[in-house]
Amino acid sequence: MGSIPTLPGVTSQMIDTPRITTHALFSGPGDGTPVLFIHGNASSSTYWEETMLALPPGFRAIAPDLRGYGDTEDKLLDATRGLDEWVDDLLSLVDTLGIERFHVVGHSLGGAIVFSLIAAAPARVLTATLAAPGSPYGFGGSKGLDGAPCYDDFAGSGGGVVNPEFARLLGEGDRSTDNPQGSPRVVMNSFYWKPPFRPAREEDLLSSLLSEKVGSDKYPGDFVASANWPGIAPGVLGPVNAMSPKYVGDSVQRFVAASPKPPVLWVRGADDQIVSDNSFFEFGTLGKFGIVPGWPGDEVYPQQPMVSQTRAVLEAYQANGGWFSEQVFADVGHTPYIEKPAEFNALLAEHLARAS
Repeated sequence: MGSIPTLPGVTSQMIDTPRITTHALFSGPGDGTPVLFIHGNASSSTYWEETMLALPPGFRAIAPDLRGYGDTEDKLLDATRGLDEWVDDLLSLVDTLGIERFHVVGHSLGGAIVFSLIAAAPARVLTATLAAPGSPYGFGGSKGLDGAPCYDDFAGSGGGVVNPEFARLLGEGDRSTDNPQGSPRVVMNSFYWKPPFRPAREEDLLSSLLSEKVGSDKYPGDFVASANWPGIAPGVLGPVNAMSPKYVGDSVQRFVAASPKPPVLWVRGADDQIVSDNSFFEFGTLGKFGIVPGWPGDEVYPQQPMVSQTRAVLEAYQANGGWFSEQVFADVGHTPYIEKPAEFNALLAEHLARAS
């Protein structure tokens, strides 16, 4: 059983797979059409419970905790494999559950994983829904619509980009608001959704955030010194390194070339400050606004156009025979399915029907 209480109608199980023992939440009929929910960074399956319960009749929701998060077995993540370590874990889970084809819904990091999941196993994905997804080119250190690296060593991405105070307080399980720059509760309520919104299950969602495994070899991961601004480059362990464009590899090309091409619904908040073309979690923005000194300028290190990169990749996917729809929720931050659940659930139900 999981460590965080679940809503009525949601069950918690530990599933032994050939790769890792995975904690997962389930709802809906056991013989229903599977919908796989993939959570984001600094969260867990708990974030999906209301969305799971709102699925139309006949669907079975499955929401695992990714490696490094929640109650899933504490095994190290080889960041040099990029997002594929998680993809292999997820495919091992659905294989163990006897599932061949499934819908997939991913939030933030989970959305970025969906790109790689489709690249790896397109025939198994019925539809894909992206909720405020990370750029398919990774987080930090890239520029332009083609995701070109700002530097050859991908400086400005990887484990060194995380506020060390946030990581320390996360590791300590801090639930206070004492540190306005680093308290997990303050970060969650400032950036996960657009203030003054506060979710009804704030305490459970904070527990979910605090469930991430912390350490130099876990979150945020290791890093190396760089001669390039801002002075740090990716290491080889932990989730933030796995998000670096250094290790994303050819997943964008494989996604665009995937066959068959499941239809993609992309839902984002207009006021997202985490994944945007001017994200305050990314060094191009922090340098441009003088928050991190020594910024080399727009020519060398512009703000990463995360949303524009995602749109360019989906447009290439569509030009190659795929289909996507971009839906933008006004007055919403980084978690549209929690901030405007009725609107999100209606779009998701309509999208799931595209495979029937």
